[in-house]
Amino acid sequence: MVLVRILVDGYSLLHNWLELAPGRPRHSQAARDELIRRLTRYHDATGTPVSIFFDGAGKFRASAAESTPEVEILYSRAGQTADQMIERAAHRLRPYGDVLVVTDDRAEQDTVIALGGMTASCENFIRMVEATMADLQHNIKHHNRRERNRFKRPPICDK
Repeated sequence: MVLVRILVDGYSLLHNWLELAPGRPRHSQAARDELIRRLTRYHDATGTPVSIFFDGAGKFRASAAESTPEVEILYSRAGQTADQMIERAAHRLRPYGDVLVVTDDRAEQDTVIALGGMTASCENFIRMVEATMADLQHNIKHHNRRERNRFKRPPICDK
C-alpha cells in the first residue's frame, strides 16, 4: 500500500503517546514539539508525507519546528476544528491515492472511511511508527557492521 499522505489528529495522538514529554501536559509546547520531531523522523524513514493537525490557532504558540511540504504542521482557525481540516484534506487528496487518517475519534473515522480514506487508531499508529524506527535502527546497525568488516579484510593481491 502506497500512501499519498498521512493525516494526523495531533491532540488525539498526543493523548495516547504518553512517552512524549513525560510529566508535561498533553497540550504543552514540549509535547507538540516531540510529536513533530518523531513524525519527522518517521517521514525521513519512510518517505511518506505527514500532515499534523492541531486545534486552536492563536491559543497556543506555534511549534518551533518549521512546516514543510513533507511534514506539514497545521493549526485550525477560530470557528474551525482540526477534524474539519482533516476531512477536507482527505477528500481533496483521495483522487491522488490512499490517505491514512490517524485518530481515535470514531465519528471522524467514519467520515473519513465514507470519503474513501483509511483510518488507524492512535495505538496502532504508534506501534507502526515504533516498529518502523526499530527496523531502521536494526538495518543501520547491520549495515555499519558489514562496512566495518569490509575494511578489516586484507587487501586482495593479484599475482
